[in-house]
Amino acid sequence: GGKDAGGGARGGKGRAAASGSVDQATAVFRVPEGKDGESGPAAGAEAKGGTSGKGGSGPVVDQPTAVFRSPAASGTDGSGASGISAKGTGGRDGEKAGTAASGKAGAATRDPRLPDEESESEQTSTFVPLRSADEPRTPAASLPPESSSATVPPKPSASPAAGAGTAKSGKAAAPWSSAPPMPAGEPAEGADPERTRQQQAPGASPEPLDLLAQLTNTPPPPETPLRATVRRVKIWTPLVLLLAVIFVVVQAVRPLPDPKLSMTVAESYTFEGSKPSVPWPSEGQAVLDVEGLGSLGSYGAQKPVPIASVAKVMTAYVILRDHPVKKGSAGPRIPVDEKAEKDAGLSAQNESTVDVKAGQKMTEREAINAIMIASANNVARLLARWDAGSEKAFVKKMNDAAKDLGMTNSTYTDPSGLRPETVSTAADQVKLAKKVMDIPLFREIVRQPQYEDMNGKTQQNWNKLVPVDGVVGIKTGTTTKAGGNLVFAAEKEIGGTKQLVVGAVLGQYKPSILDTVLGESKKLIDTAQNALTSRKVVKKGDVVGYVDDRLGGKTPVVATRDVSAVGWSGLKVKLGLTDNGKAVPHEAKSGTKVGTLTVGDGPGQVKVPVALQKPLGEPGFGSKLTRVS
Repeated sequence: GGKDAGGGARGGKGRAAASGSVDQATAVFRVPEGKDGESGPAAGAEAKGGTSGKGGSGPVVDQPTAVFRSPAASGTDGSGASGISAKGTGGRDGEKAGTAASGKAGAATRDPRLPDEESESEQTSTFVPLRSADEPRTPAASLPPESSSATVPPKPSASPAAGAGTAKSGKAAAPWSSAPPMPAGEPAEGADPERTRQQQAPGASPEPLDLLAQLTNTPPPPETPLRATVRRVKIWTPLVLLLAVIFVVVQAVRPLPDPKLSMTVAESYTFEGSKPSVPWPSEGQAVLDVEGLGSLGSYGAQKPVPIASVAKVMTAYVILRDHPVKKGSAGPRIPVDEKAEKDAGLSAQNESTVDVKAGQKMTEREAINAIMIASANNVARLLARWDAGSEKAFVKKMNDAAKDLGMTNSTYTDPSGLRPETVSTAADQVKLAKKVMDIPLFREIVRQPQYEDMNGKTQQNWNKLVPVDGVVGIKTGTTTKAGGNLVFAAEKEIGGTKQLVVGAVLGQYKPSILDTVLGESKKLIDTAQNALTSRKVVKKGDVVGYVDDRLGGKTPVVATRDVSAVGWSGLKVKLGLTDNGKAVPHEAKSGTKVGTLTVGDGPGQVKVPVALQKPLGEPGFGSKLTRVS
C-alpha cells in the first residue's frame, strides 16, 4: 500500500511538471542513475509516471531511435517488469495517494550530468540523425552501465505491486538497447551530420542509377571502365543507328548530278608541213585570216590610217545592231529629210551619193544597200540622224562600238568616212568584218554585185571582185588622201564545210588606186583558198569520249562519221566535245546521240555528232550511298 501511494504521488507530480515543460523530440528515454545508485528500466518508469510522461523527475535526454530488443525477466520481486507498469499502474494509484513522495522521486531520477541551476523547462534535447543501416552497432553488453540506453519496455503489468517492485529494483534490470549513447552536447564543429542512405548530399545531382539505388535502398554497382563503356554504347547506339538510317534515305532520294561529256581524243591537231607563203602587197598594210581557223599572217605596221568609205561598215553595223531586221522583212521605213536630198547633189564634187527626195520613205534594207553597194554618203548621214538624232551623237556610238570590239587603233569622226580624221588599221577592220558578217541581212546584202534602188535605178557594187571566185564582200574605200582600201570576204567549200576567208588591205596608192587594191586583195584571197586542205583525224566508230555520271560511271561515246580537220600546213586546230546546250540524259539506249565533236571555230567549224557506244543507266545504290557531292 505504501509503495502504491508513493507511485501515485510521483504520478501526480509528473502531471504537474508536464504542464510547464518544453516539447522534446520523440525518442526512447534513458533514465539517468539516481542518487541512491539505482538505475535501469524501473527508474525510467517512475520518471515517466503519470499521463504526461515526465513524472516528477528531472529532464531526460533524447536518445537515437534504434531497433528494440526485449529484455529478459529478472527477479522474484517484479523487477523484471517494464517501466510501463510504474507509468500505467503506479501512476494511477499515485494520483489517489497524493504527492508527498514526488519530490524525492524527482530528485532520485534527475540526471546528475546536467547542471543543478538549469530548470526542467530550459533543458533541450540534442537531435541525433538516424544512423545508416549499413553502419555496425555496438553491442549493449560492451558499453559501460552509464552509457546504456533504455528502450521501450514490455507490456505493463496489471498489478500495482509489480509496478512498484519494478520501480525499486531498477538496478537489477539489464540494459536493452544496443545503440551507442547519445552525446551530451552539440556535434563537434566541422562534423558532417550523419545521413541515411536515402539522403542526397547538398548540391549534388544524383546519377540515374544512384537515384534508383536510393529509392530501392540498393547500392549502385561500382563504376568501372567497362561499365562506363557499356553505358555509353547503350546511349549512343540508337542515336547512331537513327542517323545512319537518315543518311541512307537522304543519299537514296537526293537528285542525281547532271551527267557531262568528257573528251578522250587529243584536244588539237597540227597539219604537217610549213606555213604557206603569202603574196603581200608592196605598200600599206594587210591582214589575212580564215574565220574560226586562224591567221595566215599580216603585213606592214598596224598603225591608224585614213580608211575612207570603209568606215560605212561600222555605220551599217551600229544600225543593224540597234535596229535588227527579221528575215524576209525590209525593216522600218525611214523618212528622207531635206538635207539628204541636198547632199545627193554632192556627187558633182566626186562624192558617192544616190538620188533621194525629201518626204520619201526608204526601208532599212534599202538604206543598207545604198551605203554598202553604192557607197552613198548622203544616206549614211541620213541614217545617223535617224538613229541618234544627230551625226555627232551617232559618231559617239560608232566609237563606243569600236571599243567594245577591241578596235583599239580606230577613231571615227563621221558616218561616211569622208573625213581623213576617220582612221583605223587592217587588223581592226578584220575584227569588225568577222563580227558584222554574223548578221544575216548584212551578209546577204554585201554579196550582191548590184541592186535596184527605190527610184528604179541600178546601183553597181564598187567591189568588182564580187561574186568572182567565191568573193562575198565587203566594202571598198577610196580617196586621194586615203588611197585604195578594201575589206574583203570570200568563201571556200572543203571537207564538207564552208570556210570564210576575211582580210583587209589599206593604203594602196598606185594608180588606179581602186584597181590596185582590188588586185592585191585578190592575190590574198586566192592564196588562202588554195592553202585550205582537209585531213581525217577521227574515223567513224572511234571512241572520242565518254558520258560521266559524276558518281563513278563512264559510258563511251563514238563518232557517227569520219571527222576531218580543215586548215593549212603548219596550222594547229582545236578539237572539242560539246552537248550542244542540251542536258545529257541519265538513261539512254545505245546509239543515242548525246553531243557533237567539233574541229576549229567560227562558221567553218567542223561538226560531227557523237553517240553512246552502249546503254547509259543510272548509278547503282552503292554509288548513290557513297557520293559526297
